[in-house]
Amino acid sequence: MGGAERLLLSLTAAGDRARFDYHVAYVLTGASAHLSEKLASAGVAVHCLGVSSHYDLRWLPRLRALLIGEEIDLVHLHLPYTAALGRLVVRSIPRSARPPVVHTEHNVWQHTTPVVRAMHRATYRLDDADVAVSSAVWAALPRPLRSRTEVLVHGLPVEDLNDVPLTRSEVRSEFGILPDEVLVVTVANMRKQKGYEVLLEAARRLVDDGLPVRFVAVGHGPLEEEVRLARDQLGLGSRFLMTGFRNDARRILAGADLFVLASHYEGFPVAVMEAAAVGVPVVSTAVGDVPRFIGEGGGGVVVPPGDPAALAEALRALIVDPSRRRQMAEVARAAGSQFDIRRASARLEEIYDTLLSAGVQSPSGAQEG
Repeated sequence: MGGAERLLLSLTAAGDRARFDYHVAYVLTGASAHLSEKLASAGVAVHCLGVSSHYDLRWLPRLRALLIGEEIDLVHLHLPYTAALGRLVVRSIPRSARPPVVHTEHNVWQHTTPVVRAMHRATYRLDDADVAVSSAVWAALPRPLRSRTEVLVHGLPVEDLNDVPLTRSEVRSEFGILPDEVLVVTVANMRKQKGYEVLLEAARRLVDDGLPVRFVAVGHGPLEEEVRLARDQLGLGSRFLMTGFRNDARRILAGADLFVLASHYEGFPVAVMEAAAVGVPVVSTAVGDVPRFIGEGGGGVVVPPGDPAALAEALRALIVDPSRRRQMAEVARAAGSQFDIRRASARLEEIYDTLLSAGVQSPSGAQEG
């Protein structure tokens, strides 16, 4: 469950249920178990399209049957693979019953696999509205697609971030962090994009310097065993704890002294927003919109991607300077308060209303999302 999935959960939770009924469909069986449980508990209808591989295209007729059977009024597509093929599914529905399509671009265009990227570009103009989650994501789009795409920075439920002092002591106790140790947390799934090899090397440098620092990495994914092996080969042991998937990633963030992200590329990571909102200074690679938000705002430090020495040096400077960390924490908290998911949800529902009132009717004729 990465950033896009967490945004989807937050958006549906923030939606106006008096005006819209939300359904969520996902492709891969078991891949979104944590997400579907949370959505269902929030009263959102969840539909598994029931395939075990992206090469199994039986999900396409199943999605079509779902849209027709549930009389869906509007479709909002996320992520390039499902967007590229989902558009074709919607287009196959007779015009009189065809729902309008909204699409969100979550990540930097060039880092999608070539085949999916080509499919995505070929079908992009079938959307009725497109949004990008950051200005960096928007700027990476092919020029002809930018003019039809709106930048809409998403966010998080900021009203859930009020128990930081209590959470901090609980988290530090849970992970055995000593009073004089600095806790550095990353929240990033175990994928090549996230630069764990850079973070591990930076951690080794800091430990070799004798600094009182402990790392906690929250996330799972296809490279989890590879990251664990690299951690062990570097002899980091308990100095670099790996939690796997956690439902309480935001709670763990609130217990940190520093948040770190070593990604090679990003759009605008939700974890950076969350760290700032709970008042944790950010040390990140200069990816996506992070430099504009963190570097210019003063709530953290950015360094070049792929440079463990620079990452270690930035962390070192803050580990040894608690007063600077406290100053950055206040700046980060003030900046993070702007990312209220309710603002993004309201804008999306304005887009839905505009499309539905423009004459695109659902099978039932109702004006619902």
